[in-house]
Amino acid sequence: MNNFAKLVAGAAFLALAACGEGKGDDKAAEDVENAFDAQAQQLEKAAENASGAAEEQLEDQAEIYERTGEAAAEAVDDVDLNAQSAPATGTNQR
Repeated sequence: MNNFAKLVAGAAFLALAACGEGKGDDKAAEDVENAFDAQAQQLEKAAENASGAAEEQLEDQAEIYERTGEAAAEAVDDVDLNAQSAPATGTNQR
C-alpha cells in the first residue's frame, strides 16, 4: 500500500498545483487518473498469475485504484472550477 499512498499524495499535489490556474486542469486530471490506472493494470497482471484468495485480493486492489483515480481526477477538475468561480482577490476595490 506504500505505492497507493504515494499516488494519493501525488494526486493531492497535482490538485493543489492546478488550483487557481484556470488552465491545464484537464491534463492534470488526466495525468492523475493515468497514474492510478497504470498501478491498477499492474495489479491486474499480477492477479492473472495468482489464484484463489490472492487473485481476488489483487483484483479488489486494482478496482480500488481505478475508483480512486477517477475520484482524484474529478477532484482536480473541481478545484479548478471552484478557483474560477471565486471572486478575484488582490484587486483594488473601493
